[in-house]
Amino acid sequence: MNRITKGSGNYQGWWLCVIVWLSIFQPFVAPAQQNFKGSEDTQKISQRPDWLLAPESYKAIIAVDQSHAEITLENGLIRRTFRVAPNGATVGLDNLITGESLLRGVKPEGSVKIDGVTYQIGGLDGQPNYAYLKPEWLDQLTASPSAMQFEGYETGQPQAPFEWKRVRHHAPGSAWPPKGVYLRMDYSMPDYQSLISQAELLPSDYGRSAIYNTDFQILDPGWTVTNSGAHPRSSFENEGKPGEIYTPQNTSVFVERDLDENARIVEATFDVGTDKSKQYGPGITLVWPDKTVKFYLRPGGSGAGEGPPWFGLWDGEKEINAIGGGQELDLSQPWSLRFRITDTAVFCEAKPKDGNWILVKQLAAFDSMPDRVRLGKTNGQGNQGDDESPGELVRLHVSSFATYESFKLQPISDLQKNIKVSVHYELYDGIPVMAKWLTVENRSGQAITVNDFTSEIIAAVEYGAAVESREYNVPKPNIHVETDYAFSSFDVQDANHHAVRWNADPQYLTQVNYQRKTPCLLEVGPELGPEKTLGPGEQLKTFRTFVMPYDSYDRERQGLALRRMYRTLAPWSTENPLMMHARFADWDRVKIAIDQAAEAGFEMVILTFGSGFNIEDDSQQYLQKMKQYADYAKSKGVEIGGYSLLASRKIDPQQDVVMPEGMRPTFGNSPCIGSEWGQEYFKKLYNFYQTTGFALLEHDGSYPGDVCISQDHPGHKGYEDSRWEQYATIAEFYQWCRSRGVYLNIPDYYYLTGGSKCGMGYREVNWSLPREQQPIHTRQNIYDGSWQKTPSMGWMFVPLTEYQGGGAAATIEPLNEHLDHYENMMVSNLGGGVQACYRGPRLYDSPETKAMVTRVVNWFKQHREVLEGDIIHLKRANGRDLDYWLNVNPQGEEKGMLMVYNPENKVITKKLKVPLYYTGLIDQAVVQTAAGAVETLSIDRDYSIALEVTVPANGYTWALIK
Repeated sequence: MNRITKGSGNYQGWWLCVIVWLSIFQPFVAPAQQNFKGSEDTQKISQRPDWLLAPESYKAIIAVDQSHAEITLENGLIRRTFRVAPNGATVGLDNLITGESLLRGVKPEGSVKIDGVTYQIGGLDGQPNYAYLKPEWLDQLTASPSAMQFEGYETGQPQAPFEWKRVRHHAPGSAWPPKGVYLRMDYSMPDYQSLISQAELLPSDYGRSAIYNTDFQILDPGWTVTNSGAHPRSSFENEGKPGEIYTPQNTSVFVERDLDENARIVEATFDVGTDKSKQYGPGITLVWPDKTVKFYLRPGGSGAGEGPPWFGLWDGEKEINAIGGGQELDLSQPWSLRFRITDTAVFCEAKPKDGNWILVKQLAAFDSMPDRVRLGKTNGQGNQGDDESPGELVRLHVSSFATYESFKLQPISDLQKNIKVSVHYELYDGIPVMAKWLTVENRSGQAITVNDFTSEIIAAVEYGAAVESREYNVPKPNIHVETDYAFSSFDVQDANHHAVRWNADPQYLTQVNYQRKTPCLLEVGPELGPEKTLGPGEQLKTFRTFVMPYDSYDRERQGLALRRMYRTLAPWSTENPLMMHARFADWDRVKIAIDQAAEAGFEMVILTFGSGFNIEDDSQQYLQKMKQYADYAKSKGVEIGGYSLLASRKIDPQQDVVMPEGMRPTFGNSPCIGSEWGQEYFKKLYNFYQTTGFALLEHDGSYPGDVCISQDHPGHKGYEDSRWEQYATIAEFYQWCRSRGVYLNIPDYYYLTGGSKCGMGYREVNWSLPREQQPIHTRQNIYDGSWQKTPSMGWMFVPLTEYQGGGAAATIEPLNEHLDHYENMMVSNLGGGVQACYRGPRLYDSPETKAMVTRVVNWFKQHREVLEGDIIHLKRANGRDLDYWLNVNPQGEEKGMLMVYNPENKVITKKLKVPLYYTGLIDQAVVQTAAGAVETLSIDRDYSIALEVTVPANGYTWALIK
């Protein structure tokens, strides 16, 4: 490892490149006289090989430019540049394949909320325009004293976040951990006095003592109540609940009290409920003898007619329109408003529930302190009065009020000095992907709580410029982002929406979008939590974020890039065993399944759902019985595994997730992993795989991200940490399985956490359709699912026996009576390199059936390397004509396999144009057909060949390309 510390050592020149595997040590030095230009000029990049065909051409390096105090990570495909003085910040993000600069602004490297205070990690201030970033601006940028300060860095090689035990066939050449470079940048906490002197948006009680606070459980005598006379039920205390306002929409109902002269923060929280008013929206009014200042919520927006909800402000003389930039508010949750009063200015600030304070409007300093404060609904100037059209009755809630005095400065605490935050980066060889994560280390003598974090912030160049977005949004930048904190979906984007967000950038004031809503600010962090308490000496490690700029808008090329990323970062997902789902778990029929699998060349038997297998039976008798199953399977060269359902079931009210009001579990029902039952369940899983020798878990209804508000479950404290702790439990178990070589079928996007395979994407009831319809659906599902997934990442389904209805017309049994269909289903899957769940009591029922299954399996294994390559999408199945795709593996001896299927009841002969670019072939291709004919074809200038194929009725053919 190479370690650099701010201010360390003697400054003895500079080193141009750090190739981290040499483990060079050198202190960071002051600016010298030479500039770093990168490992390759942009002009030369276009002359280098396509990284999708020759990834070995692109090696990651770390380089330092002392003249500009910069560190650069690059691999010839992407480059990220950091300034380390006057603070750490990303100042360059470049796509070296296209020559594009992807960064338009400098932002902090992230943020961490500790004990209620949000700290920015690094960053540089003072950029004059966030539409673009000029190099000459960089030297003028300054460091905020209230942000965490860069201290030093360390370099090295990527380390595996968990082990991968290789026990079965996988893609040749898979490396784990992936090769590349590693950079860690360390930050110290800001000085306490610098933090508060910067007027940052801190919690109201940070460094301040409360003067008065109430949650309105009772209405104390200090308040006076003013109710509207427009309706007899107008009240600030509806049905005995203080703070619940019930009144016509455009009327005034409020409470008022004297304001302590020492109050410097005046804060209240509002839930607008059904209120859709404009000027009569709820808020805080400061009252002088001769004027009022009202800061409030406008649920009905601004102007005539209905509009998006906004903030409102009466500054004592006029209504200020478009306060806060006219931003639309999400009023489905409560909002807190406050006046923060200083000697130099008054700040109107707001925050959503569990969010951070934002500055809405800055006013001039008050000449004198207000005498009184009003809360609730007033007219547009903060006074009593009703509109001529009161409107319908509405219900809303004032839930809290507090005032705080001035800061009381304290010396820098032990806590401030002894929290270390590090930002970690990895850049990999051969792919344009960078990983990033944070660690928070508590070196103090007291516990701290990490409430929230944002681990990646990128002010990216926008996809496009739309003046008016209205209900249609502008697409996000052409950058793929995902995390290893993904769940609850077969789809990568959906599985990551809990953490990955493309937001509008409030600093981008010059964008053409009228409401400044262009989604061009990447922010990655948990939607909830972690709310993790760290004792002295403990550390929090966040999830990893992976950023991959695309080099094209072409769907196929983007898919190939994504699939290459998975092959590199989750190489266990290239394991692709042929699997039979044994319908029954009694020994006699399991033995038949194992014996037939071994005879036919299948590699795994799964005791499927409904088979009678029970992984939760932890009796010694049952565990010993399962060990005998595993021992016998191993003796036959076959692996065995079983099924378990986690979510989508009920245990009991004490053990199930307790959802917030209005929410329900993703699958309708679910136990809480943090409950006593959940903890015992995982103990049983660990014990089962340690004891029996089983080699697979099919984990159905995996943890989908359900939250839980119970405070009685031992595995989490309450709502705020419930998702984080449940995910940590299941992720740790999956990583443990990966370290033991346990294969993981999980119908959710857990690949980067150790998952082996997810569903390719299908509707289960379709397997109850008549047999002749099922191959079309199979090939459509594979065609559609393989844009994002490699063939080995998705399973399909072949119902040998009846599945969810359909009767004899939908099933293959008796197998020997439907051999053509059985073969068609096998080749439709294996011809795409895709493994299906062959669900039934047996794989064959006659010598003819056995011969067919064995022949197809042997054909697949003979060409496995190319069939498990990437699918190039050529023509989707439609039932009216030939459908076909091309499997490619440019690194293999067999470069391509064209699979062609005929859904019609007649022989079809047709000449196809076959694009061979992604096979890596340039001039000639040797083509071998299924019939055995071999010919050499010249490749056209568009990298294609013309190939005539003849496909039997309701059959298939193939052509091998070398």
